Amino acid sequence: MTWVEPDQWYAQLATFHAAAALFVTDHTGRVLLVKPTYRDHWAIPGGYVEQHETPHTAARRELGEELGLTIPVGDLLVVDWASPAGPRPRALVNFVFDGGRLNPDHSIHVDPDELETFGFHNPERCRRLLPPRVAPRIDAALAARAKGTTIYLTDGAPPTPT
Repeated sequence: MTWVEPDQWYAQLATFHAAAALFVTDHTGRVLLVKPTYRDHWAIPGGYVEQHETPHTAARRELGEELGLTIPVGDLLVVDWASPAGPRPRALVNFVFDGGRLNPDHSIHVDPDELETFGFHNPERCRRLLPPRVAPRIDAALAARAKGTTIYLTDGAPPTPT
C-alpha cells in the first residue's frame, strides 16, 4: 500500500450532511411536529448539524430556536441514512434523539421566523403530515423508545440484508 498524505486522503473520502431532531411526545403519547416557514411540509423538530457541533447539541439548539424549549436530550432512537435526493447532492444522516414527554405545563414559544405553527399529533396523522421519506421515523422512534434501543433505517426503511 502506498502512503497518501492526510490532506489527500481526507479529500478523497465521501462527504455527507448531518441533521438531528428531538422526538417529543405529550402526556397522552401524541408526537410533537413543527411546520417550518421555509418548507411545504411538517417536520420533527430539529435541523442541520453545524460545523464543530455534535448531533445531540444540534438537536437541543434547534428545539430552543424553534420552540423556546430547553429539555434534556435522551437516548439516540433512530439513525436514518437518506440517499441524495432532489436538489440535495449528498447523502444526509439523520439522528433522532429522545426528547421525552412534555407535561401540559411546558410553555412553547414559536419563533415566527422559523415556524408557522406546531402541534401534537397521533402517529397516524404524523404519517400523513410528514414527507414519505421522513414518516417512518415516527414508528421507528416509538419502537426504539419502547424497546430501549436504536433503530437504523436507510431511506426510511430497515436496510435489506446483504
